[in-house]
Amino acid sequence: MRTAVVAAQAPPRAEGPRTVPSAPEQAEERELVFAGFGYTCRIVRQSAPQTEPLLLLGGSSQDRYSWQSHEKWLAPLCTLITVDLPGYGSSDFLPASYDIDFLGDAVQHMLTEIGVPSVNLFGGCFGEVVGLRFAQRNPESVRRIVFGAAANRLPELYSEAVPRLTQTLERGDIEGAAEGLVRLFMSNPEAGKVRRHAAVARLLQRQFVNQTQDEIKKAVEHNIRLVTHGCYEPLPVPRVPTLVFTGEYDTLCTPDMGREFAATMPGALFTTVKEADHLVTVERREESADLIARFITDRFGNGLPYCGAVEHP
Repeated sequence: MRTAVVAAQAPPRAEGPRTVPSAPEQAEERELVFAGFGYTCRIVRQSAPQTEPLLLLGGSSQDRYSWQSHEKWLAPLCTLITVDLPGYGSSDFLPASYDIDFLGDAVQHMLTEIGVPSVNLFGGCFGEVVGLRFAQRNPESVRRIVFGAAANRLPELYSEAVPRLTQTLERGDIEGAAEGLVRLFMSNPEAGKVRRHAAVARLLQRQFVNQTQDEIKKAVEHNIRLVTHGCYEPLPVPRVPTLVFTGEYDTLCTPDMGREFAATMPGALFTTVKEADHLVTVERREESADLIARFITDRFGNGLPYCGAVEHP
């Protein structure tokens, strides 16, 4: 089995918008292999943690470096773990025949390999899909759960957009695919005030346009995987403290879908983040980090100025 500690810095990239800041000294990377597929995780260690390690699983267009801007608020509390699972980021290509169960099992494989018996789990967007399956199949590995921009079914908007986006990518129209993805992930500006809406839209557009051929191939396979296998299984969910949140103007995984999802999880709480849409963790980085931090250290409650009321679906 291939396991290595390497310098915790991103590989050089041609595109400007995805430049990675210098990694802190306490960060390391581990190269692992699961069922023949190589993948890489990033660990930011905390020698005096206040809670269990926090595993951050992001969306399909995010990688293990996407959470570095949250580290200054989260790293003082606990060890942080991010990962490019097989089929994503810089890890090995994963054929669409491998389903969500496989990805959930890869998460457990990683934790076993790095010697982490249990985690606080955050999953955002597609990360919630993988995180939920991991938690369902490995309930003993989860202490608290936070899901953002989440739903318990594949949004109709996404299901309708996937064939068009896949065809657009396959014929090489990267600009067209980028425009479609921005429209899919971001709310209409007329829906309500969203922090940094224009800036984040430009960032996404540049990120999608500057994808490498490897990233495009993985994106197409990701869409095929979701359409082929679906996202959700009605399996038991661990009875642990759980929070689900969405941006108040999320049009992809709407607040009502978030409430519906929270109602399927034992004792889960639900709230919305003000002035945000589906990309809440990008538009309101400090606030989303604070929300996660409060929940995993048992300091969460009503009255946060950036949140709506806390609900008990």
